[in-house]
This record gives sequence, C-alpha cells and structure tokens, in this order.
Amino acid sequence: MLRTLSTALLLLALSSCTNGSAESDASSKADRAAPTLGACRSLTPQDIEQASNASPVVDCSAKHTAETFTVGTFPADVVQDDPDDPALGGYVFDRCQRRFQSFLGGDESLVLRSTMTWAWFRPSQAAWADGAHWFRCDVVGGGEQSKSFVALPKTAKGLLLGRPDDRWQVCVDGPSVSGSVKIPCSSTHTWRAVTTIAVGKAADAYPGDRVAETRTRDFCSKSVGAWLNYPVDYDYGYTWFHEAEWKAGNRRSICWAKTKQ
Repeated sequence: MLRTLSTALLLLALSSCTNGSAESDASSKADRAAPTLGACRSLTPQDIEQASNASPVVDCSAKHTAETFTVGTFPADVVQDDPDDPALGGYVFDRCQRRFQSFLGGDESLVLRSTMTWAWFRPSQAAWADGAHWFRCDVVGGGEQSKSFVALPKTAKGLLLGRPDDRWQVCVDGPSVSGSVKIPCSSTHTWRAVTTIAVGKAADAYPGDRVAETRTRDFCSKSVGAWLNYPVDYDYGYTWFHEAEWKAGNRRSICWAKTKQ
C-alpha cells in the first residue's frame, strides 16, 4: 500500500523557495507589474520549484503548459519584509485551492484524482523590496514527480466537467502504487485512482497516522470492490496523507484499483 504521496499544491501552499542571487535585474524589473489573469506560459517542473517566475507570456492558442487562474495582492497585514514568510503561503492556499477546483469544474474528489495541480508565484526579492506584493496561481498538467508537463488546451477552464478525458486522470504504472510516478491514464498503466475518502472534516484535528491509515484502508477495500463491480478477487491500493498535508487543508485519501491495461 502507498503510505505517503505529497502533492505539489499542498507543499507549495505551506512554503516557498528562494531564487537567491540568481535573480537578475531584468527579471526583477519584469515582475514588478501585476500578472494578467488568463495568461499562458510554458513552464517546466523546475519552474514551479521556484518562488518567483518571470517566464514570458505566450499566446494561449499556441503550445503552453500553464495558465494563470487567480491573481491577487497581499493585504498590508499579511505583507512582511521577508517574501518567504510561511504566512504568505497560507494566505494564497486558502484562496487558490478553492478557485482551482471551481476553475477546473470538478468536485474535490475528482480534482485530487486528476493530473492537474497548481503552483503559486510572488515577485522576485528585488521587486518585493520595491513594493510589488502580488501573487499569481498557475494550473499545470503534472506534479512534482513529473519529468515534464503536458500541453494544455487553449484554456483549462472546465477541463474536469462531465467525464474527463483519460489525459487528465491520474494513474501509475508499476507493481504497486507505492513509489510509482503519477502518469496520465491515457498512458499504459497498472493502477488507476478511482475514488477518495474524506478522513475528517475541515475543523477536525489530525486524528493521527494510525487512525488516518486505518480509515483509508477500510474504506478503499470496499470502495474499490464496488468500483470493480464486486469481483471475487481484486487488488487495491491507497494513498493517505500525514499531518503536514492535513494542516495545509487536505482531508482526503485516494483509493486505487489495479487494472489490466
């Protein structure tokens, strides 16, 4: 069984990375201006590991891997001298996670089982010190384990409405879910994420590792059996999250069914 699977959106919500001396003067000047809602870019997994990003905007009709779905400005009572203050990440998460789900058009369970994640960016160190206090949240087709991001349609808005294409649903290809890299279900795979379980409510305290795993295991055993139409013998897996992800707002675990593809 898979015991832990961290996601980019949760980790990026809790903290941000710094570019340090690598930030150029040109880059800091470019990101003083507030970003544009709906702008598209060609981002890589390495880009979303950074706290700021001044990648050029591209035409959304052209090939791109990211789309800005939320922009905003930090209020004065949140702004600190340090642009890497964890409070900034918490402020962004509360806003962008809800809008991310609404933007894609899926419910909480479907969004968690999709290949789509989001990352947020703030101005460079120099621009922050110069008074630029904006943030932007970009949707990308992939996660922290991805070697590259998939190209997005002209807009990702409503991408998970109805029955999403397998390109946007998450699977893995390996003997078990544990340690396997998430891939689109349009690729050859052995496991598919089929359901999720709400381990607790929003106001609940973290129940502890043992309780979280037990609740997940028991639910997934029954849920995957039902999804497979109650076969005599079947394999299932599960992903449950720990206290750090719980504090970031995640209350769900993922159930996986072994497939024949």
